[in-house]
Amino acid sequence: MPLFEIETDSHIIITWADDEQAAREVVHDAYPHDDVVRLTKRPRDTWVISKGALGLTNTKMDPCAVARECLNRSAGDKVNAIRLYRMETGSDLDQARKMIESNMVMGW
Repeated sequence: MPLFEIETDSHIIITWADDEQAAREVVHDAYPHDDVVRLTKRPRDTWVISKGALGLTNTKMDPCAVARECLNRSAGDKVNAIRLYRMETGSDLDQARKMIESNMVMGW
C-alpha cells in the first residue's frame, strides 16, 4: 500500500492508501472542510521530516562558546576538553584540538 503526502489548506497529512481517491477520502473523513491543495504519492514507504525545515536545529552554534564550555566541564584538562568538544560538535581530532587550544590561549 503506497504512502501519500496530502496538503490541505490547513494540514499536511501522511497516510497509507490504496490510490489517490482513497487518500482524498481519508482527508474528507478527517477534515471535511479542508480542500486538498497537493497530493503526492511518496516514492518509498518511509517518511522523513527534516529538523532543519522545522527549525529544531541550532545552526548558529558558536564554536568558541562550545570550546569554553568543554574546558569548563573538564576543569581545564585539555585532553578531556578535546574529547568533549568532539562529542559535542562531531569535529575531527585536529579541529577539536585547534579550537580547545585557541580558547585556552584566550584564557577561557
